Amino acid sequence: MSTQNPVTEKKPLTFRRYKDGDSKPYRSHLQIFQASWSHKCPTYVHRTPPCQGACPAGEDIRGWLGIARGMEKPPAGMTWEEYAFQRSTKANPFPSVMGRVCPAPCQTNCNRNAVDDFVGINAVEQFIGDTAIKNGFKLPPPGVDTGKKVAIVGGGPAGLSAAYQLRLLGHACTIFDDHESLGGMMRYGIPGYRTPRDMLDAEIQRILDLGVETRMNTRVGRDVSIADLEEQFDAILWALGCKEGRNLPVPGSDAPNCLRGVEFLSDFNQSKVNGVPKKLVVVGGGDTSIDVASVARRLGHVHPDMVEQVANEESAEYVAFDAASSAARQGADVVLTSLFPKSQMTAAQHEVQDALREGVDIQDGVMPLEVILDEKGYATGLKMAKCEVKNNRPIPIEGTEYVIEADVIIAAIGQYGDLTGLDELNNGRNFIDADATYQVKDRPGHFVAGDIIRPHLLTTAIGQGSIAAESIDRYLKANWLKKRPKVDVHHFDLLEKLKEANLAPEPFVPEQAGDMRGTSAAKYAVHNYEDRGPMEIIDSKVLFLGHFNDVPREIRAEVHVSADNVIGNYVERIVGLDAARAQAEAKRCMSCGMCFECDNCVVFCPQEAVKRTPKKEATTGRYVYTDYSRCIGCHICADVCPTGYINMGLGE
Repeated sequence: MSTQNPVTEKKPLTFRRYKDGDSKPYRSHLQIFQASWSHKCPTYVHRTPPCQGACPAGEDIRGWLGIARGMEKPPAGMTWEEYAFQRSTKANPFPSVMGRVCPAPCQTNCNRNAVDDFVGINAVEQFIGDTAIKNGFKLPPPGVDTGKKVAIVGGGPAGLSAAYQLRLLGHACTIFDDHESLGGMMRYGIPGYRTPRDMLDAEIQRILDLGVETRMNTRVGRDVSIADLEEQFDAILWALGCKEGRNLPVPGSDAPNCLRGVEFLSDFNQSKVNGVPKKLVVVGGGDTSIDVASVARRLGHVHPDMVEQVANEESAEYVAFDAASSAARQGADVVLTSLFPKSQMTAAQHEVQDALREGVDIQDGVMPLEVILDEKGYATGLKMAKCEVKNNRPIPIEGTEYVIEADVIIAAIGQYGDLTGLDELNNGRNFIDADATYQVKDRPGHFVAGDIIRPHLLTTAIGQGSIAAESIDRYLKANWLKKRPKVDVHHFDLLEKLKEANLAPEPFVPEQAGDMRGTSAAKYAVHNYEDRGPMEIIDSKVLFLGHFNDVPREIRAEVHVSADNVIGNYVERIVGLDAARAQAEAKRCMSCGMCFECDNCVVFCPQEAVKRTPKKEATTGRYVYTDYSRCIGCHICADVCPTGYINMGLGE
């Protein structure tokens, strides 16, 4: 086992706004020039950064990175760590967990990739979450009681996210869950060395502390009927998750020792699995298959004489071992097969590399053809072939067939919901259909969120739970919103920020306004500011990338477990950043679509028309202003704005 702190290689900085031979300004069809001036003057336009646009939970990532870097100051008496926590949890109440396990589409879409390397958003988020737990930071208090009650069926990420948001809105919530503990896939689908249980428990308890009630070990459809919920509650959210795995679509896959990944992981996380047989094959390629294979390597193999076959129709079928044999464990031979090459597997690449390091044999570009059975009907091997994937369908390559010997075969190729007793909600594919506002189709008062709509990321379930909570709130208030914003995230709100900073506009009294043909100095409105966040995501082409230097990413150290040391090793593999490194990484954020007080526009304005907002009037989004009596529309401020916050739009 070793701990390493990798570094990133520097890229040459090659940004140029204009190329040799260019004689017209960038985006010249939008700009009308006459000599050195135009009729257009700068206005300040807020857009959504691509990190936030790609975040399924819709987190204000730029906002809490800005707090961490010191750009946005916390209210008096609050540390920046707590302020960043408060901002991040507006959308996601699980920063510690998601900072560890989210595959981070935000980082893939980060505009900084056009300069050197993405901002380590996950790393900063983990620091914020871990610090909040360490210091006992609390979520905002619940809203004023509305007298409305909501039943939430399922205590996973979607259900808990919705419960949190509904309590902030003042609605009473009761979670029904058929497990002993809350957490859903965060607890029962991911091993503890990836989501430490103390961290998960702390983040769940914060939500319960808001007054969320629970009914554990209770299955709706068996212990409680839909009619009971409809009678006792004003609205119902179905957040059941998908706890049923799919069998391999090949002959022989119904053998007693052909299992499914989600059930295997659930049993492991409930301490029902103590070991695996000598030869185990996992079919998949996604994160679940990697977890199954990695868990199997950690559990290890004991002598076949200790094996007890456990198989019945009521529970998942798996091979269990006497716990007393744990001292005699040996390494299991674990093979993971994938349709796609390793570099194209849907699992996170660092998880793929960890699995290889830990001794998992990943055979890629292959597909299963048939489960080989013995005379008793048990699987003894899996017939495979190399394949090509065309139109998302694997096609076997003739003459490449081979057999992998197996004592157990585990399929991790997809999931679906268990809707036993809830047939009226089933869309025929063991999912529940939702409309654009996450209401169950043709069932007023019933809403749905999470994997039971379509299996995806944990953070997707968190985001859907938040939107569903807003839809439930509007339903309960008879204030229905039929169409969601094009960019549906937790947006920065300048008016709210101005109120927080005691800079809210003064009341507008028409009789006292006087001549309103020139109002840029009036105090009753926010002037020359446009919020396009709900409509637009800002692209790197709009930014002045030449402002940014190459700054290596602050990468979290990793605990690398070797194949020889993997058995029984449940040490967490990620080592979080400290405060200094978290802030250093946050400073790499380019604040796309939001002014970060670089002063370029002030320094380069030839007319001294762009000025810094006086400190007593300044706050996030209001660091500079334009004296339009001096502006000649030269466009220089917009050209040198690193964040794309300035548009030459005033006057159109």
